Amino acid sequence: MEKRTPLSRERVLRAAVALADDAGIESLSMRKLAQDLGVVPMALYKHVANKDELLDGMVDVVVGEIDPPVTGTDWKAAVRQRILAARSALQRHSWAAQVIESRTTPTPAVLAYLNSMIGLFREGGLSLDLTHHVMHAMGSRILGFSQELFAAAPAAEPPPAAMAAQLASAFPYVAELATAAAHTADSVVGGGCDDQFEFEFALDLLLEGVERRHRHGWISAQ
Repeated sequence: MEKRTPLSRERVLRAAVALADDAGIESLSMRKLAQDLGVVPMALYKHVANKDELLDGMVDVVVGEIDPPVTGTDWKAAVRQRILAARSALQRHSWAAQVIESRTTPTPAVLAYLNSMIGLFREGGLSLDLTHHVMHAMGSRILGFSQELFAAAPAAEPPPAAMAAQLASAFPYVAELATAAAHTADSVVGGGCDDQFEFEFALDLLLEGVERRHRHGWISAQ
């Protein structure tokens, strides 16, 4: 008889991550997870108390995949590398950003990651004051994703020419931007824009501004 691999918290969490990767986070349930693991649902509760604890653990698995900070470089390059590593981790698990946003309390792995990121700024010489405001400005981008102004929408038929002309007349700058932007079919940032380019452009814009303010000894007005 083949010996069954013992159930453990790590095995439960990794199976849940695999299930969400394959079928989407909406398909995840304790019953379905137990079925995939070949156990009864009650066996899971020895390792995760409930669905919320399961989701927290899944977040920790994903955050644990983020590459550690590079050494021997300046703070801006180290921060950029780490954030893009976080983005790569989240792109491997398309459901993760949604779950991270849904958590009311940061998980231990998220706290450790944020602590590491704050440390890169502080050890790079940034004041506590500037670092505080930088973390607010970065927002979710610190974790490798961002809430875009134009959310993805299902593809629709283009409006009739007369309506398109009317919209362009009423909103000329929106129409101008929509027709000028480079488009790709599978984007989530609206209009088919290049997700990775837009993410890195905004990240670099923020980091260049932070570097300039740090260099000039900026402090907030209290």
